[in-house]
Amino acid sequence: MNPRRKKRLTIILAISLGLATVSGLVLYALSQNIDLFYTPSELVEGKGPNKIKPEAGQRLRIGGLVVPGSVQRAPDSLKVAFKLVDNGGQQVTVTFNGILPDLFREGQGIVAQGNLKDATTVEAFEVLAKHDENYMPPEVADATNGMHFKPEYTDAQLKGSKP
Repeated sequence: MNPRRKKRLTIILAISLGLATVSGLVLYALSQNIDLFYTPSELVEGKGPNKIKPEAGQRLRIGGLVVPGSVQRAPDSLKVAFKLVDNGGQQVTVTFNGILPDLFREGQGIVAQGNLKDATTVEAFEVLAKHDENYMPPEVADATNGMHFKPEYTDAQLKGSKP
């Protein structure tokens, strides 16, 4: 093999190796940022035909309806804990340290993004609430299958006065 051909082959191999390394690093970085969506039932029972459950510490998104009466706020901080439910009937506890969206209410559909602490607890770093009465995120709509909670009003609220 003459020197010119050997030099070209070396350059092509170096470029190919560099592209393979860059592609591998990009795929690794992307796999670390993938947030899989789960419903409360999928989180507890497993997802798919193989019933694959996420591992503790895994980053994920969970969506469902906030169970009425389950919201607990810490009196001295912004910590909030609430339960989510879907049409499968399983409940998952979500903890969040921060200010909840203005539209966050009991009985409403939400999507929380966070890390799985244990089999039924998610520590959220972001909570998203639906933006009007007619919209629900597609994942949550599929998970709840039209399930909803009707708000209970007191007589004073129905008459328009403050409770």
